[in-house]
Amino acid sequence: MAIQIVVPRLGWSMEEGTFGEWLKKDGETVELGEPLFVLEGEKSAQDIESVDRGILRIPPKGPRPGDLVKVGQVIAWFVEPGEAIPTGTDGGNSHVTPSTTASTSAPFAEELAPSSAIREQSIVSGGSAASQAGVAVGGAPVASPRARRAARDMAVDLSAVSGTGRTGRIREKDVLAAAHATGRVQTTAASVSTPVNAPQLTTVRRTIAARMRDAVETTASVTLQRRCDATNLVNLRSQFQAGQASRGVPTFTDLVVKLVGCVLVEYPTVRTQWLENGFSVPAGIDIAVAVDTEQGLLAPVVRGVDQLPLRLVSAEIRTLADSARAGKLTSEQLRGGAFTVTNLGAYGVESFTPIINLPQSAILGLGRIAREPVVRDEQIVIRDQLPLSLTFDHRILDGAPAARFLQAVAQAIENPGPWLMG
Repeated sequence: MAIQIVVPRLGWSMEEGTFGEWLKKDGETVELGEPLFVLEGEKSAQDIESVDRGILRIPPKGPRPGDLVKVGQVIAWFVEPGEAIPTGTDGGNSHVTPSTTASTSAPFAEELAPSSAIREQSIVSGGSAASQAGVAVGGAPVASPRARRAARDMAVDLSAVSGTGRTGRIREKDVLAAAHATGRVQTTAASVSTPVNAPQLTTVRRTIAARMRDAVETTASVTLQRRCDATNLVNLRSQFQAGQASRGVPTFTDLVVKLVGCVLVEYPTVRTQWLENGFSVPAGIDIAVAVDTEQGLLAPVVRGVDQLPLRLVSAEIRTLADSARAGKLTSEQLRGGAFTVTNLGAYGVESFTPIINLPQSAILGLGRIAREPVVRDEQIVIRDQLPLSLTFDHRILDGAPAARFLQAVAQAIENPGPWLMG
């Protein structure tokens, strides 16, 4: 007898979730209580355990990582040895409606009652039926996490809000409408009728999150910060703007990437990477440049920066950035950097702590260039100051060599001409 495997409910407000991944393979025997797949609700990802046993059969049209799935949707089957998936099912369209086949009283899941011929995989829970009227046990209103956050931020009493969600639960748009009606916030009709867009947990975002977590957990990160006089760099870029506007004017990021590439030639330790088989120093001066995209932060790599003239470095960064924002980067364009440069100066940020881009050992952050009074030759003068933030892995690089490298970068920025002419 085949057993349906359906999408459970992880919270009161959940109508659909994001499928994470299968934790068992198609054709593998699964025992009761074993983790079966990952499902992501509004607040977190959760391993869903099997409440039955059998041979897992995932249909060709079953969900893939990142797919949206609805509560009660049939996504796979348990079968006995030699048994086939029931005819006419594809794992993508079948649906069991929880509201008609199960109690909806539990905040984390609900039991799906078995039919006469097929038993649905169920997640058992207890409680009263009070929540079917939009009220949780104890009289508290049922609201989504986002609705509760909005209510807290806008000082809205949830008990006075009418929920428009299934079984009367309160959604974020209900809180926004209540806040608008009481004059606490000014919103347009469109903003009341449509919930605020939340970031999507895409495959790219998962990868970024995993890499950030690994970098924080596996490196001994230290950040050095200093300012340098960028007046000559600003003047140089002004000359480019006046003389070659039609050919493309290099950005400050372009200029610094080129200068860093030249300095890195003399600092192999800063390029050292800790791989599984030990330390390794990349042969080329390949620099990753952080690019902000709708998908998340990506860092495509410019190859051989020390060998390229500034014009080509600038053109390559522009091309890679355009490809990143269009979602057209290849894996090869994201692989193999020896160092990373990231610039938040355009957003007014002065200094920050960038996270190392593994397996690299260091990353340079650029802050906002600002005109400030400084003392030069016993005189107070106005100069363009650029904050630099160098994060490095102390397992590979000690503080003094890292400081010397940062000092060399600052000197190159303060006197860029000789470096760019080389």
